[in-house]
Amino acid sequence: MLRLNNIEVIYCDVIQVLRGVSLDVPEGEIVALLGANGAGKTTVLRAISGLLRSQDGEITRGSIEYTDQRIDRLPPEKIVEMGIIQVLEGRRLFQHLTVEENLVIGSIVRGRDADAAAVRHDLEQVYTYFPRLKDLARSVSGYLSGGEQQMLVIGRALMAQPKLMMLDEPSLGLAPLLVREIFQVISRMSAAEGISILVVEQNARLALNVASYAYVLDNGRIVLDGPAEQLAENEDIKEFYLGLTQLGERKSYRDIKHYKRRKRWLG
Repeated sequence: MLRLNNIEVIYCDVIQVLRGVSLDVPEGEIVALLGANGAGKTTVLRAISGLLRSQDGEITRGSIEYTDQRIDRLPPEKIVEMGIIQVLEGRRLFQHLTVEENLVIGSIVRGRDADAAAVRHDLEQVYTYFPRLKDLARSVSGYLSGGEQQMLVIGRALMAQPKLMMLDEPSLGLAPLLVREIFQVISRMSAAEGISILVVEQNARLALNVASYAYVLDNGRIVLDGPAEQLAENEDIKEFYLGLTQLGERKSYRDIKHYKRRKRWLG
């Protein structure tokens, strides 16, 4: 469905961020993109959604294809019209509008198909996944908690009837119980609606629990990939992303201060 072919990205004509990145997101599957801060994960999403240009970024090599059509030269609005929706990091809302008004805005990209009955149907669908949002429908979104805001931005993306949804750090700054709830909804949503999902995450454990396949990005390169269950058992993933030693004991960053030198995938 979505394929990145050996793409390279440069910012401001000088700073190379991605180096030969290739990945696939099959139809109806959840794919995780893991990596530490600064690895280039958000840049991958911007390259797909066409938002690189607003950040002085450019794809200088490779291509991005969606349903066998090249999209890396298209403007962001055309990419959205094709059904590719990115949920940006930071839970960006129209904070002076109510919860329901924010959700309705998500249906605008559908144009004429978004008649009143269809919008109401989709609102009820979002409320099925996030019952809390129905209780807060008339509340001003700027006063919601972080978890409620994350539910809202995912719900708003769902209102656009996406074929591919890209989530940028959905767990960021949220309590563990809320994070688990949101990831459970992501899994249900993909299975029930047939939506392909590319989720960028630092929380490797949760991402690998819901994904069917995963890639590890390090310093702008894909250094590991494979079925999620297989990567969850990989010793490097356990040590550097799950914080566990080969004996299954939790390890602190202080104990692996030679982190980069010891990564076996760089050997």
